[in-house]
Amino acid sequence: MLKIALLSPKGPLYRHRGGIFRKSLRYSPLTLPTLAALVPDDIEHELSLFDEGIEDIPDVLDADLVGITVITGTANRAYEISRRLRQQGITVVMGGPHVTLVPEDAAPHADAVVTGYAEDSWPRLIRDFAAGQLQNRYVQAPDLSLAGRPFARRDLVSRNRYSHTHVFEASRGCVHRCDFCVVPSAWGRTPYQKPVHEVIDEIRSTGARRAIFIDLNLVADPDYAAELFEALVPLDIQWAGLATSLLARNAALLELCARSGCIGLLVGFESISQSGLKTVHKGFNTPAEYREWMQRFHEHGIAINGTFVFGLDTDTRDSFEETAQFVIDAAIDLPRFAVLTPFPGTPLFERLDREGRILTRNWELYDGQHVVFKPLQMSVNELEKGHHGVWNKVYSYSSIARRMMQTPITKSLYLAANFGYRYYARRLDRFYTCDWRLVPGDPVCD
Repeated sequence: MLKIALLSPKGPLYRHRGGIFRKSLRYSPLTLPTLAALVPDDIEHELSLFDEGIEDIPDVLDADLVGITVITGTANRAYEISRRLRQQGITVVMGGPHVTLVPEDAAPHADAVVTGYAEDSWPRLIRDFAAGQLQNRYVQAPDLSLAGRPFARRDLVSRNRYSHTHVFEASRGCVHRCDFCVVPSAWGRTPYQKPVHEVIDEIRSTGARRAIFIDLNLVADPDYAAELFEALVPLDIQWAGLATSLLARNAALLELCARSGCIGLLVGFESISQSGLKTVHKGFNTPAEYREWMQRFHEHGIAINGTFVFGLDTDTRDSFEETAQFVIDAAIDLPRFAVLTPFPGTPLFERLDREGRILTRNWELYDGQHVVFKPLQMSVNELEKGHHGVWNKVYSYSSIARRMMQTPITKSLYLAANFGYRYYARRLDRFYTCDWRLVPGDPVCD
């Protein structure tokens, strides 16, 4: 009997004990149950899943093989766990975005690494391990297809520990090339798509009345998106997902999106500066049209989780107040803010590294909230404090009330989401500081 454990480690901010996020802001991960479903049926095995966002990972695991999924912000924690498990004689393999971006960083900390999507390589790895022939590296199959794959093992997920467990995926990848995004660097710009009927069958199998799509850009292929939305209509469900602002320009697709049951979308606005967007190759966003787009989304009953980043080379100390006021005036339902983060392996990291502006390679700080590079037009402290200030202003009671006047979703859902982020905003100073690199008189931080 092969005993397999699948782990999702977390950085200190997100660990369940004393963490900053509450249950209202967490939905169940899809990576672990997807990997669980890919274990070959003809190999007798036992499976256990551990998400450190909701539970402790035992110091001693009863496992022969452990798979760890790693993003950059959790790499240090993953390496720590791996070291402990390998000392116990357990074989550890790693995969995920960070491993795909910089496999040479992860390789010393694991018995094997998996790069790219693992639909074919993960089952092959398990067979090799069972045969005593584990290889050092497994690479995504060049002819990868998402068709005909088993449904995620949702039966292994602790349903009562998350706010949402009906999480689905129809496609992967994105056709754009934003410099800060890990997707084109890790997996290229070719979108991968599941057959629409398989997506629908999986949703039906769960009996879901509400669903979350975690696709990075659900409208990357408008024709595929239209087919999916049309197929969702008969299900009579409500759903939320991710899309680019380009959806607002496609009247027919937006109408169909709304008719299919969409009540909320995460849209990466990123900046209200057109010149700033161009510096990171996201010029297809046009800030002059943001308010009109918000009106279109609201007219179709779709609330927007709008995301913004601070730290672009064009950003100044005035950018914080200007962005906060814009978000309030535009009535963005659930705004979210991050510090520009140059993830290793991306064009942004390579450029800032060439310019000598990378301040640290402590991956635990690459969480979208710490400043890990030298900003061009402000200090590190100014960027971090300005970022925190925006969170606090936008999630003040007056801002929440003002934006609520225009939200298309129910007031109870709107308030639950906004108060969840208010809880987060009021605790940023406890978890995010510049102290880790402050040196008296250091002009970088002052």
